[in-house]
Amino acid sequence: MSFAKKLTRPEKLMCVLFLFTLPLINPWVRGDGVGYYAYARSILIQHNLDFRSDWEHANQSFRMAKLDDEGQVKPQEYTRTGHVNNHFAMGSTLLWMPFLIVAHLGVVIYDLAGGHMPADGFSLPYFTAMALGSATCAFLGLLMAFRIARNYFGESWAFLATLGIWFASPLPVYMYFNPSYSHASSIFTVSLFIFYWDRTRENRSGRQWIGLGLCGGLMIDVYYPNAIFMLCPLIESLAMYWSSLREKPWNRFAFWRLFGFDAGFCAGVAIGFLPSMVVHKILFGSILSVGDYQDQPWNWSAPWRWNVLFSSDHGLLTWTPILCLAIIGLLMWTKADRRVAACLLACALAYYYLIASYPLWDGLSSFGSRFFLSVTPIFVFGLAAFFSGCALVWNAPRAIVISARILVSLLIAWNLLFMFQWGTHMIPVRGQISFSDMARAQFTTAPVQMKNTLLKYLTHRKAMMNQIENIDIQQIREQQRQERLEHPNVP
Repeated sequence: MSFAKKLTRPEKLMCVLFLFTLPLINPWVRGDGVGYYAYARSILIQHNLDFRSDWEHANQSFRMAKLDDEGQVKPQEYTRTGHVNNHFAMGSTLLWMPFLIVAHLGVVIYDLAGGHMPADGFSLPYFTAMALGSATCAFLGLLMAFRIARNYFGESWAFLATLGIWFASPLPVYMYFNPSYSHASSIFTVSLFIFYWDRTRENRSGRQWIGLGLCGGLMIDVYYPNAIFMLCPLIESLAMYWSSLREKPWNRFAFWRLFGFDAGFCAGVAIGFLPSMVVHKILFGSILSVGDYQDQPWNWSAPWRWNVLFSSDHGLLTWTPILCLAIIGLLMWTKADRRVAACLLACALAYYYLIASYPLWDGLSSFGSRFFLSVTPIFVFGLAAFFSGCALVWNAPRAIVISARILVSLLIAWNLLFMFQWGTHMIPVRGQISFSDMARAQFTTAPVQMKNTLLKYLTHRKAMMNQIENIDIQQIREQQRQERLEHPNVP
């Protein structure tokens, strides 16, 4: 597992593309990102877990729900330990911290030299460092996803699949536009976990089992549902136990050796998840508490299962059509290792069931189904498998390559225009949208307005973000007004 090896041509192209897109990073903390970033700022600057300043400095739509009319944190926002209720995972802080420490040192040195830059974690250098950290994490996750897919489906298909998932999914929104969310960090940790699991699975040593557990603990630190991906080593271990029990005579030593490895893996997970357990103990009084998430009315009969895929309210496949090909590809892994295929497909299905059981499965104001960004490395696999499978059954190599490239290019163009409509509030960011209106704008108003808006984004970003925030607030207030009219007796 070394990135020190000489980069291949596709990897070099990915690096160039990443550097070319870095000016798109948006040093902006808003929405859920306030909670994620609050851990990093409070620990680095205040050396505690007091989030009151973060709530008070948050964007207005976030403050509307958390602060009273006098600008103070509402009493119900405090936990039984007297801390502000920050139920968001703290793992992104661990990945952002190297970037933020450099920014903090730069600000301190600048101020010592006579400058005037607040070293409070709210100024531009800190937000820029966080945004750069998120973009870097997402890119490294994509690079690892590419390398895994390359091992099974060839370099050209893995490269095309990586580009497709990179730019034809919700990923750009949370890699560049909303970097304070945890999704970019989640892509990195899940990709790292699957990458390391796949590379070591043939003859994994005891140390490597512990290392895999550490990767798993970090993965859950960043985003709790990522625990689903530990199904990979679980399925692998169960298959190995079964094989051991079927041996005649029974190999007792191999059985208990594997048990020791699994114990080492669990210990690694516990150590990796230790930062979160410490935080949970301080904030909520229990190392296993996850705040509001455990109080949500989860419905394990999954009543939303079809809506999650096909709803106009951020449905996974309706908003991100390239994933239709990736999902088909997940069922076409005939040439891949069957155990690898089974493990990754099981993870994708289990993750889908988990999100389908969550009452806020639509992600509220997300672009597309952002919760599924954790599945990015598996989607890269699936898309590469789809193209590779088509090439096997279509006896026209050049034609399939050209067709695949054109298809991915069209899907990327569609997604970028769709993101533009969402980002500029041409379509509602919450609730259902009209696909007919959206599709019409894709070919008429969106392409015309996109050029000028992109220039404004690059040159007058702060003013543009304030404008978007004001529109969002207006829409929230209008939605609240409609709800009061429809339900006048509800307080």
